[in-house]
Amino acid sequence: MKILAINPGMVSTKVGVFNNEDLEWHSTLNHPYEELCQYPFIMDEFDYRKKKLVEALEKDGYKMQDFNVVVGRGGLVKPIESGVYELNDKVIEDTMHPRLHHACNLGSLIALSIAKEIPGCRAFTVDPGVVDELDDVARITGLPELPHQTIWHALNQREIAKRYCREHGVKYEEQDLIVCHMGSGMSFGLHKHGRTVECNDALSGDGPFSVSRAGMLPSVQLVKLCYSGKYTEKEMLRKLNGHSGLTAHLGTNDCIEVERRIAAGDKHAKLVFDAMIYQTARYLGSLAPVNCGKIDAILLTGAIAHSKYVTDELRRRLEYLAPVFVYPGEDELTALAHNAYRAMTGQQEIKEYK
Repeated sequence: MKILAINPGMVSTKVGVFNNEDLEWHSTLNHPYEELCQYPFIMDEFDYRKKKLVEALEKDGYKMQDFNVVVGRGGLVKPIESGVYELNDKVIEDTMHPRLHHACNLGSLIALSIAKEIPGCRAFTVDPGVVDELDDVARITGLPELPHQTIWHALNQREIAKRYCREHGVKYEEQDLIVCHMGSGMSFGLHKHGRTVECNDALSGDGPFSVSRAGMLPSVQLVKLCYSGKYTEKEMLRKLNGHSGLTAHLGTNDCIEVERRIAAGDKHAKLVFDAMIYQTARYLGSLAPVNCGKIDAILLTGAIAHSKYVTDELRRRLEYLAPVFVYPGEDELTALAHNAYRAMTGQQEIKEYK
């Protein structure tokens, strides 16, 4: 079975070709800023990204008609339960009108477009960022108009949790795990017996500040800033999600650069970086009472998990709760392909998006 996996990010598209569950080719297609600037909206990048993807595959000898399955990263559609979904017109319609704009919305669009051009080919998406398995009590906030919602790294968090379980000879459906994905945004979840009963909205300011996102802010001060006349709504939204966090404090979104500054004696860089780690630990620790303190393990993943500075400090602050394990980077291409394979071979249910 030949599987094509597609994972669009803000400035790149990751592509992988799998023979059954084995990765045989992958590439990261970088999209330079000057090329993306010609497209006013992310959705306008569809033809550009698809063309680049097809060209890269054909350049390395792949023929599109050879693929049996195309699986794309899911978009920010309505809240759904976790699992593998066959792409249909309804999910595409909702993807064209997403809750928020992000490059992940292009994954399903490109996957179904390619599959429709290949006789007998099927198209799936897996665990999009809108997976919602919250307990009802977790949905209530102090304003009825603003219930707690989730946008998180569901795909990578669940894959890392399952990998941990395979490595330790336990069942995902029997474990209670805290998982934290640390990237340009931070998402964390309490995985209770195979269901994520509490997690944050990593795109909308819920949780710690991160590389380029503001995280939780004092609401009264935020409202006053919004009405100060200094920023338009569009500018304010961009400030909160893209021009905040480490970027706002230190003028860089490169954690390696921040660590260089710290090593060179920059006390302000150390203070801000330590504050991000401190906030991350505080929010992760706040998940423990949700399960009355019963936590089997804490898993750290995402690009920032490559930093020993970060993971050592998080381990120091959190290992009193449970053992801490580090899985640097992300494994989303593999997660997409393996779930698609299991669905095609009857090991996993194929769900219908309605």
